[in-house]
Amino acid sequence: MIKRLSILIVLIAVAWLAYELIAFPDVADLARNPPETTAFMERRKKELRRLGKDDSIDYRWVSYGRISPSLRRAVLVAEDNQFYEHEGVDVEAMKEAVKRDWKRRKLTHGGSTITQQLAKNLYLSPSRNPIRKVREYFIARSLEKHLSKKRILEIYLNVVEMGERVYGAEAAARHYFGVSAAGLSPGQAALLAGCLPNPRVMNPADPNKRLRARQRMILSRMKRWGYLVEKEVLTEPKPEAQSPEGPPSTGTTSPEIPDPDLTPPDTDTSETETAVEPEPEPEPEPPAPSTAPPPPSTETTSTQPP
Repeated sequence: MIKRLSILIVLIAVAWLAYELIAFPDVADLARNPPETTAFMERRKKELRRLGKDDSIDYRWVSYGRISPSLRRAVLVAEDNQFYEHEGVDVEAMKEAVKRDWKRRKLTHGGSTITQQLAKNLYLSPSRNPIRKVREYFIARSLEKHLSKKRILEIYLNVVEMGERVYGAEAAARHYFGVSAAGLSPGQAALLAGCLPNPRVMNPADPNKRLRARQRMILSRMKRWGYLVEKEVLTEPKPEAQSPEGPPSTGTTSPEIPDPDLTPPDTDTSETETAVEPEPEPEPEPPAPSTAPPPPSTETTSTQPP
């Protein structure tokens, strides 16, 4: 009996692994094409239809260069400050999350990297069961294998939920602030990044105390070391012929606005802070008058009578 049960368990495990291999998503296609939809978007549409509501959502794709540098930094410092150092999974963060869960006796979403969050948004569900976490792990590793860090962040910023029926940076910027994703200010960017753990509760249109506190925390982190993580993107290898964004757009899309507080990556800030402008060269002074007695006159002068 025990032997038969063991064989049955093995067969079930093999069948499950085979199914996972067959159903494993083709993440390589994301390197060329943006996703038309995500598992989270489709899940939300089903919920709305079940409630008898219209299932329309706001999802607008924009390229990486059309997203404010402030929002890129804000999301990094809020969600995954080790983004450029891990390979899809932050092992240390996961260990800390497991310790917290063990103490609280409940499962939470702690420890997920941006890559893991993207894997979950694209292909999985909000479920916290261990099997879903295992799938998330392998999809995240696959994303890191086939996509650059810049592409992963670009997709994440375009598909992540930022409010009721609002998905991605462009839709959120238009919906809440009436500007493009390129035109977000640091304060607006920090507000959007702050809502990510629970955008339907922490609504950027009507920020509660928790969201305001997160906004202040994110702005403080951006000021301290947001530049460091953004610099990693700017120093990624780029094609010699043109920038990763391609030739300048001639359409009506808002251009990427410069980031005035972002020092170029090839600038040594230690030198620029102490450097002083060269003083202008002084004009040549006129020659000082000679103290030597004047030379004797060669002219003949008559002696005046006494």
